[in-house]
Amino acid sequence: PTAWMNVLPFLTAVEFHSAWAMGMRVNLLSANTHNTSMAMTGDGLFTPEGPATYHYDSATEEGRLLLAELSAQPRLSPTYPPAINWSLYATSSKKFPGENDTFSGAVRKDIFTFSELKHKDGNYTVCQGDLCCHLVYKMSNKSEDEAYVLGAFDGLHGSLIKYHWQICTLLKCPSTNLSTCGQPVETAQTKFEMFSLSGTFGTSYVFPEVLYSGVQLAPGEFEVLRDGRLKSKHGTSKPLITVTLFGRLYEKDQPHPLRISL
Repeated sequence: PTAWMNVLPFLTAVEFHSAWAMGMRVNLLSANTHNTSMAMTGDGLFTPEGPATYHYDSATEEGRLLLAELSAQPRLSPTYPPAINWSLYATSSKKFPGENDTFSGAVRKDIFTFSELKHKDGNYTVCQGDLCCHLVYKMSNKSEDEAYVLGAFDGLHGSLIKYHWQICTLLKCPSTNLSTCGQPVETAQTKFEMFSLSGTFGTSYVFPEVLYSGVQLAPGEFEVLRDGRLKSKHGTSKPLITVTLFGRLYEKDQPHPLRISL
């Protein structure tokens, strides 16, 4: 991908490209244009196991050459991850309490269903449309001036061309004012001892994202189980911005209106 414009909280280059490589179980070389005035920065060599190397720099205009040794045929590697049933765990689980204590918030123009994580640890379920998102978590420290939510989105994204997304997200809000939840944020102070996120996805195309404070990735610090759970291996080494399962229902995308008329 080239000339990729970063869009928090789910579509920064290193975040989504790494997640795409893991979800599709392929290697991905991402050589992005470095133009901070247009929010274009972030490169990497990404594998099914995570980033082999990556670079994110929004402060300078200096590029960087990235080198890494990858398996040319990852599917033949003994460490190649097995196929994942993204909805297996979530569809077999009962809803956690708290799903009634929800509110709506916008991520760009997409209206999510959110529930605030009011305690240092807990279990939550949030649903929207056909998607229910389950979260189990424990914070290492809960900063009093930070708020986190569990969010769900099941619908069409975009104005002219409409893409069908299903998203489950553990997300940091810019402030404790819950009306700000969904707006971009790059820094955090709260670390997590553990998290486990899953959803009743209607697609096999799901991309797992974990993004730390400073728009940094978390290589080796999380895993995706075969039943579809995105779990931390240990506590997070840095404060958390988001943990997200980003699903794409390509067959439900709406075609470009100009193509329909042709």
